[in-house]
Amino acid sequence: MIVSCAAGEEELFESALGGIGPEILAVGEPDPMGRGGGIRFAAQARRESGDVYSLNGDELVDVDLQRLLDLHRSSGAAATITVVPLRSPFGVVELEDDVVTGFREAPRLDHWVSCGIYVLGGEALQRLPERGDHETSTFPELAAERRLHALRHEGVWLTVNTPKDLRVAEEFLATHAAWPGKGNL
Repeated sequence: MIVSCAAGEEELFESALGGIGPEILAVGEPDPMGRGGGIRFAAQARRESGDVYSLNGDELVDVDLQRLLDLHRSSGAAATITVVPLRSPFGVVELEDDVVTGFREAPRLDHWVSCGIYVLGGEALQRLPERGDHETSTFPELAAERRLHALRHEGVWLTVNTPKDLRVAEEFLATHAAWPGKGNL
């Protein structure tokens, strides 16, 4: 497993993640390269060729990675991203004209969002920016060419961006004793 990180943080990541199963190789960026640039830079340290999984480090998910890889390979896409349904963080007030007709607490919206888990083929890796964000450059280009596919995932997806998110993730893990890899977090 290759982890893209800030220069000087390699040993911290390797020691913190060591023992979870695969060999960990932390690749420090000489200076901030952005998400796409970081993936591109880290991928150069691979010892094998072929498709690459890319996963955000601040997500708690139960995505079937083999299913994602199988879908990617069978579709012939340059890259395949995992998408999840979007839930409103707020309750929604339903209106007809200016009359309140009901309430729905944190409903599922009619949109899908990337949860930061991808399979990248050689073409996608080559097209990643040297600096910058692939979700504002490479992915929109591939989408316009219809070379970007998606796996719809409706299982667990908890993102950890705020202290509140961290508390929700900790509560989830506390109530799911059999969560894979839990003892290694």
